[in-house]
Amino acid sequence: MSGNTLFLLLSMPILLVSCNSSEREKKLDEREKTLTEKENIFALKEADYESLLKLRDSLYAASKDSVAAVQKWPSEIAGKWNSKIICTESSCSDYVIGDQRTDIWDFVSDSIQTSVLISNSGNKVRNYSGKYENKEIRMSYKTDSTSKKIVETQILLDNITPEKIRGTRTVTVNNSCMAKFSVELVRPSK
Repeated sequence: MSGNTLFLLLSMPILLVSCNSSEREKKLDEREKTLTEKENIFALKEADYESLLKLRDSLYAASKDSVAAVQKWPSEIAGKWNSKIICTESSCSDYVIGDQRTDIWDFVSDSIQTSVLISNSGNKVRNYSGKYENKEIRMSYKTDSTSKKIVETQILLDNITPEKIRGTRTVTVNNSCMAKFSVELVRPSK
């Protein structure tokens, strides 16, 4: 019996170690699974990040291209001009044939667009979007939808020389009446 007891006493630690060993293996397996899951999540986040970088770069490149495509006013047009505007036709009570007005027109360009700032003697400034194509300047302005009076203005300047620019301005009010004007611009004297 003493041999069996001795055998049992000697095999007990081996059995305990082997039981402990399987528990450790289970814990290691769980850790490994958790680590694998975290690696997969990280890989997905990394792929999203790379995708966002590519998107950002493509947007940056597109905006760079569009900025490069923005037209500037030719030097002979850019800058300030004095205007003389005369009403030549009208079906609107606000405008009378023969009425005249003078404004200052400033042809400006920025990184987004070409436009014309028109200021009157009361220092009211309107920003017209404008475009120069085929030796013509086309401009437009429309009041916003919250205005009581909806005014839409179209300007065509088709007679352009270094000293003068001439054309027509058409104003539509509330889609119910229209007035036409002759437009003449001259550079201010220095």
